[in-house]
Amino acid sequence: MSLVAQQACQVLFVLVASPLVPGVIDRAKHIVQSKRGPSIFQPYRDLARLLRKGSIVPEDSSWLFRAAPYAAFITPLAVAMLIPVLTSYPLPFAFMGDMLSGGFILGLGSLLTSIGALDSGSVYAGMGSSRSRVVSTLAEPTVLLVLFGVTLFAHATIPFVVNQTLAGPTLLLSASHWMLAGALLMVILAESGRIPVDNPSSSYELSMIEHSRTFEYSGRWLALLQWGGQMRTFVLLTILLNVLTVPWGLVPEGAASAGTLILAAAALLGKMAVVAAAIVVIESTVAKWRFFRIPEYLGVSLLLAALGTIAAYATGVAA
Repeated sequence: MSLVAQQACQVLFVLVASPLVPGVIDRAKHIVQSKRGPSIFQPYRDLARLLRKGSIVPEDSSWLFRAAPYAAFITPLAVAMLIPVLTSYPLPFAFMGDMLSGGFILGLGSLLTSIGALDSGSVYAGMGSSRSRVVSTLAEPTVLLVLFGVTLFAHATIPFVVNQTLAGPTLLLSASHWMLAGALLMVILAESGRIPVDNPSSSYELSMIEHSRTFEYSGRWLALLQWGGQMRTFVLLTILLNVLTVPWGLVPEGAASAGTLILAAAALLGKMAVVAAAIVVIESTVAKWRFFRIPEYLGVSLLLAALGTIAAYATGVAA
């Protein structure tokens, strides 16, 4: 199989599999709460239903309102070409950007979504947009510190180089390594609108953050925004799993075939199922925090990343 075909398979896998993760989380949460709940394939049905509908455009909105859904949809797919989703070796576009540029690309999609929400003129969309920007601003120091700590370990920021370095037994069992991974997981929960920062199942306008940004969208554009958000979470979890923590199950160089790619996809979904179970436990045992307490939560993530970096120096792991 050619490298271009493998790249296409990797992007297609992110596109198709991303709605499955929130479906599994929602289904598991309802089971924990002794409810029947929706099918794990309900996100696919929701997207199909929205894609068949037309979109309503606010009267005073500009082209920014129309462009935001496409930006939110495309940016996760661009990052998927830079990270090890299915293969342990770099594909044709892997060296077009490192982990920092991948963060910038995802941040661009989120920024344009916030601008589109503001452009709609809706009070609730503007409120959610401003709150989302506050959360992202507070999360950025943690992301930069995690990136700095990873660079100390791997002496590189290319994901395909980082995951091969961190897979060694010395770094894999290092406490500083797992502190950085824990800090990144806390940021992912915040950036993807999960508890304790945001409640994805909330329908109260004054408490929503992520969903209020899409308040004025409908039809196909709302489908693109929801699908883009699901892919964004999928890509962030892939970075956490296949780059920073357990980079196993990827297709080794020279062994690419339809069968090995399917096995790599199954391995990634299995690892994501473990993270999904952890998210279910968190969301079933912790209440959503008030907005003014979010700095405390992200402050803990920053402290954890700082301790991981300091521990790397103290133990000589980063040497």
